[in-house]
Amino acid sequence: MKKINFQDAVDILVGCTILGTGGGGSLQSGIDAVKKTFEAGNSINMIDFDEIEDNAYYINPYYCGTVTPENETNEDENELSSAITALEEFMNVNFEGVVSIEYGGGNTAQAMVAAAQTGKYIVDADAAGRAVPELQFSTYYITNQPIYPFSIATKHGDAVIFTKVQSDARAEILSRMMAVVTDNSVGIADHPIKGKELKKSVIPNALSYAGKVGKIQRESREKGLDPISEIIKFCNGKVLFNGVVEENNTNWQIKDGFTVGTIGVRDKDISSNSKLKIWYKNENMIAWLNDEVILTCPDLICVLNSYTGYPITNPNCKPGENVTILGFKAHDLWKTEKGMSILNPNFFGFDIDPVFL
Repeated sequence: MKKINFQDAVDILVGCTILGTGGGGSLQSGIDAVKKTFEAGNSINMIDFDEIEDNAYYINPYYCGTVTPENETNEDENELSSAITALEEFMNVNFEGVVSIEYGGGNTAQAMVAAAQTGKYIVDADAAGRAVPELQFSTYYITNQPIYPFSIATKHGDAVIFTKVQSDARAEILSRMMAVVTDNSVGIADHPIKGKELKKSVIPNALSYAGKVGKIQRESREKGLDPISEIIKFCNGKVLFNGVVEENNTNWQIKDGFTVGTIGVRDKDISSNSKLKIWYKNENMIAWLNDEVILTCPDLICVLNSYTGYPITNPNCKPGENVTILGFKAHDLWKTEKGMSILNPNFFGFDIDPVFL
């Protein structure tokens, strides 16, 4: 077991946001939430895979809703504690630890906070290895682990238990509708699972890996190194494009409980006609370079500030900002037949074959 200090937590959150494909919640609100929980005297304790107890239960707390601009956060960590408690009471169990459902400065932070507030461990793992827009996009789905029973808590004090759902996709619809009528955000606790099954169902060492990425970004800046180059070297990534965010081709809207939009980036050389476009549904899913598809989900399309290597979440790309778009390979579980059956361009209505790094 490792006791996470504030700097450790920030490094993890920055790394999760760098690899979070534009989603996963507000990084700043996540850092603020972690700071607040430390100031309240709580501890964040992370356990390795070999410390998972086979017969203990674990749970995944997170927020479901839209991605908001950095100054319009909508998260209250008490909703996750309420969702966890409601599910414990229904199942008559005490969850040993919590698991991050996806990479993201917001949701990974809130999993940490929920663990600290309820006196549980956070597991060094993740159920996506990137951020994802819908509930069925998880390694639990790929490994045939049920999402139910699950609980939903709102800021109004509502707590609902779903004892069974037809499918993960149906759970997504039900949860999203509750988010739509609750200012686009609800707290969820799902995939209650015993440790022996958890070990086969999530990406191990995911948080410590993200922490190394965040540390590289921070220390590169401190040492005067290029953080983009250092991150690429460590993660075996690729630069897809360098450029300036365009106003005319960058827009977003809230649609059916999701943040849907595009990011347009032109070459820094004004004499060049090269342009890159990203389409996202909460998270970046497809990238075109000069109208040719160059990368799609499930691989990672990530937008960073060109100078600092700091991640930029959707919909926070500002016209005139210098950005670097990076590509990273998704975890191998996403390249399986079942993984590819859901996280692909066709799912989002595009007649496009997946393009990988």
